Amino acid sequence: MHELSTLWLRAAAGFYSVGLVHALLLALRRTSRLFPIALGAFSVGIVLHAVSLVEQGVATGHFPANNFFQSASLCALLSALLYVFVWWRYRVRNLCMFIFPLVFVLTLIGALGSPVGRWADEGVRDAWLLVHVALVLAGYAALTVAAVASIAYLVRERQLKRKLALPFSADSPALMTLDELIGRGLALGFVMITLGVVAATTWAAVESGTRWIRDPRILISLGTWALYLLMIFLRATAGWRGRKAAVMVVALVGCSVLTWAAHTSLRHLLLP
Repeated sequence: MHELSTLWLRAAAGFYSVGLVHALLLALRRTSRLFPIALGAFSVGIVLHAVSLVEQGVATGHFPANNFFQSASLCALLSALLYVFVWWRYRVRNLCMFIFPLVFVLTLIGALGSPVGRWADEGVRDAWLLVHVALVLAGYAALTVAAVASIAYLVRERQLKRKLALPFSADSPALMTLDELIGRGLALGFVMITLGVVAATTWAAVESGTRWIRDPRILISLGTWALYLLMIFLRATAGWRGRKAAVMVVALVGCSVLTWAAHTSLRHLLLP
């Protein structure tokens, strides 16, 4: 990618990151006063993003979608433009919880399509990797809490529907309490895993250049994160609670187990 185009694109990713922060705060606290600031930064990011793609097209003489990185960047810009139009036309704010993180991650992927400087110090390299691992483990811990609450919810719901009198059932948490625990576990896990994905993506780009995107483990991780993002969005906007939320957490745990296996000594069972 042309150097100037890369500069504009990375600047756009920086502005998009404000929207990411807003979305993460929404996931954790269900409210955020950053939306006007995030929307303004998002709009500036769109302008810089468009400048980057035009600059790239002029420099290369080709439509800026010749490889995966360029396609990810173009998809991010189109998604951003579509959201701005929807916001202008319908004032749908909740959609930002899905679009802001998605646009940021796609733009980050596009920005890492050109070589990144090597590690200045091995200690920084190891510390960055440690941060990634710590974030992901914290996310998995929160997801585990949500999964346990989900299983308890499904069992408790079955008891109530069939009017089963099981030992200690009177002491079981109420369905509303379990649903609240599911929501909190999902939100915290989403925040930790999102930050972990950002850390892992940048670490991999510095470590192995543009080859990182061909690593099946990275693709599996990004796919799992995308599913997580979709589930968080559906819970926040479509009212996916109760049984639906419990089932989707169990499905997400299954995907997370595959992701974990792909990054450990079990990956030979999943990957060629």
